[in-house]
Amino acid sequence: MISYGWCRGIEDAELLKRLGFDYIECAVVALNVENAAACREALPAYLDSPLPASAFNVFFPGDLKLIGPESDAERTRRYIHAAAEALHRIGARTVVLGSGRSRNIPEGWERARGEEQMLHTLEWIAEDFKGTGLTLALEPLNKKECNFINSVDDGVALAKQINHPAIRVLADFYHMDEENEALDTIARNRDWLAHIHLADTGRLSPGTGEYPYAEFVAQLKAAGYDGMISAECSVSEPERELEAGLTFMKRTFG
Repeated sequence: MISYGWCRGIEDAELLKRLGFDYIECAVVALNVENAAACREALPAYLDSPLPASAFNVFFPGDLKLIGPESDAERTRRYIHAAAEALHRIGARTVVLGSGRSRNIPEGWERARGEEQMLHTLEWIAEDFKGTGLTLALEPLNKKECNFINSVDDGVALAKQINHPAIRVLADFYHMDEENEALDTIARNRDWLAHIHLADTGRLSPGTGEYPYAEFVAQLKAAGYDGMISAECSVSEPERELEAGLTFMKRTFG
């Protein structure tokens, strides 16, 4: 059964619950997992949240480089381990790995070497997610934000190399539109989809622009997708726009 969420800070959980959302999607970096004391201080807001924090995004802080000469395998492994522990305690289900600044391939760095570094990161995540109920959704980003993993096919190609049930892929309507990515990639990669992000023209609320939602919905139905769908976009009047966005999402995908 499809469930609906919005990407917001945990302080908005009460608002989302009142408006009728099923969950909230927060940022991993807000947990401050590299600082044990700060993480302990942050956790109660998520553990006691009036709405489940079932999904998380912004996995890595921008200064933690996964690819290139500045990559730090030891720090990355510590970070993943601490994040997995915190997310498991919270009861999260899906964790999105976008983190364009962390995974961008630096100029002059061999692409094959960058891919190898990324595969190591995904292997470490798979190892630490084992037995937690967590699934990683690798997020393709448009080329203005990152030069690596720019389509659903790109993400699936990496996930297939790991071949672990905890490593899957996200389809983000905004990034797909920016890249003019064919929407039938959703149905073609049905076995690898773990999460969906939505926006509309100008990266604004679903239902406010001209994105081809009818085709997007048709592809999700063809894929048999029945998981979580989160809006990830800018809003200027949160309460009004979130309420209208949820109404649109339920009418469109229900």
